[in-house]
Amino acid sequence: MCGIVGYTGNKPAQEIVIDSLKKLEYRGYDSSGIALHEGKIVFSKKEGPIVNLESILKSSEAKMAIAHTRWATHGVPSDTNSHPHLSNDGKIAVVHNGTIDNYLDIKSMLEEEGYEFLSESDTEVIPNLISKYYDGDLVKAVSKILDIIEGIYTIAAIHVDNSEQIVSVRKETPLVIGLGKDENYVASDIYAILKYTQQIIYPNDHQIVSVSPSEVNVFDESLSKIEFEVETVEKYTEVAEKGGFEHFMLKEIFEQPKALQDSQTELFVNSPLEKLNLNWKIGSISVVACGTSYHAGLVGKYVIEQLTAIPVSVHYASEFRYAAPVQGVGGLMSSRPLVILISQSGETADTLAAARAAKQQGCHTVAICNVPGSRITREVDGVIITKSGQEIGVAATKTFLTQMQALYALAMHLAFQSGSIDHVILKNWENELRGIPSKITQLLNSAESIKELVPHISKAKSTFFIGRNINYPLALEGALKLKEISYIHAEGYPAGELKHGPLALLSSDTPVIAIAIQDHTYSKLISNIEEISARSAPVITVAQKGDKQALRVSDYGFELPEVDPVLSPFLVAVFVQLLSYYVADDLGKNIDKPRNLAKSVTVE
Repeated sequence: MCGIVGYTGNKPAQEIVIDSLKKLEYRGYDSSGIALHEGKIVFSKKEGPIVNLESILKSSEAKMAIAHTRWATHGVPSDTNSHPHLSNDGKIAVVHNGTIDNYLDIKSMLEEEGYEFLSESDTEVIPNLISKYYDGDLVKAVSKILDIIEGIYTIAAIHVDNSEQIVSVRKETPLVIGLGKDENYVASDIYAILKYTQQIIYPNDHQIVSVSPSEVNVFDESLSKIEFEVETVEKYTEVAEKGGFEHFMLKEIFEQPKALQDSQTELFVNSPLEKLNLNWKIGSISVVACGTSYHAGLVGKYVIEQLTAIPVSVHYASEFRYAAPVQGVGGLMSSRPLVILISQSGETADTLAAARAAKQQGCHTVAICNVPGSRITREVDGVIITKSGQEIGVAATKTFLTQMQALYALAMHLAFQSGSIDHVILKNWENELRGIPSKITQLLNSAESIKELVPHISKAKSTFFIGRNINYPLALEGALKLKEISYIHAEGYPAGELKHGPLALLSSDTPVIAIAIQDHTYSKLISNIEEISARSAPVITVAQKGDKQALRVSDYGFELPEVDPVLSPFLVAVFVQLLSYYVADDLGKNIDKPRNLAKSVTVE
């Protein structure tokens, strides 16, 4: 979750690390802090967003610094629990992303030796452990603690004895090293430092990296120096400005037509699907993901099964990795199945663990990801990059649509390879997908009318979203969007399940958002709307253009541009995003940084 940056070079470090840290605030914004080498370790830390930290910083000419933005795991958000944490003697400062599982045992051991602790954070044991083993060599001291600490971590440490050296190490959480001229960088995400360098090193687990202005050295656990590969990565366009929009989320909603077009260029021109080597008879497919990516996977299930007749199961990554089939007991996985792993960041801890478990079982793994060079892209057999561009708002928008599009394209590819569809049908599908951005643009042009629905939701304490078939996942996604940014309780259900419990919760104070698409389940959905109305619950229906029946049986409605039902999830997604956004905005919520959440979930 948390974000880490470090700089050592010939420029004032404070300005650089704070600028870089702001690009990592999506990883957590409970608190932030910085440690600078000014002949001694000088540190500042503050609860709340980075702007709070900036308000207390003094001018500094220090040429080395480490900094951190926090998503709280151990200890409440507070100044004291914020990083950096220092050793008792004040000579070592550490920033850390991850969790130390055995920190209580380590803390007890150190307390018996006279060490004192000021915070509730698990991280505070790290600088004190390093201090215990420090004999003038920071790399050596860091190596000694790796046999003691248990958990997952990225650590960056500095010592007062050396005004140029940052030592860093990782285990199952991201770390990148950026190379410059007489300056070098440490970060937990390439986005933090791409403004300054595109020359990147990706250390492996347990490799210890010593960074100074003039050199970078990488060591294995036995402290033998090892060679490393430097990669040149694409420089992303700066997206830190809202461009006239009130929030990044709204900006990113309106960027979706372009994101889909950019993704189409990747899918249909650069042809990554041909490189996946899916040239055998696939007996089953498992899709593994978390959160919004899971909902994209559910949409993908319907499309893949429709086009290929291959059975598809969709799993939460946090459950899949512990399921009996992954442990070799058998069941879900047929011989050499395909496992598709979806992760916006490519660093989602549970999805990464699921990828490793699948590979251990001999599965062929394909990742759908938005970040080239992220860990999941390095651990799977094949990769589809979604080309959404950086997404700053915590609530996923454009990455969701490009994930769905990647799954549609994959379904088309599998169907064509297996002979289920011919070249003409393949091209027809491609053309239909290429038409979606313009239809979304039409929808966005009528976005203001969605605001008229807001008063019917913003005063509610609980809401429901319902859909059928391929739009059931969109009911789940709509509920997730509303609850995560407006804090209104929301649940998504298959419309046919209302009679099995949820109807008991409906009243005149419980609005229901119904997704009415004219497919083979349409008449059943209309019956469900009438059942809801009979319980006096207000119904807001999103329907296809010209659908008078659905709007007639509903209290309020919104018409989508004309679209084939199988492609309707793209338009429904934009509708539920805008509806959730406008409700949250009406309630005055912090839309880009909803409470208790972070965008990249790198801990279990």
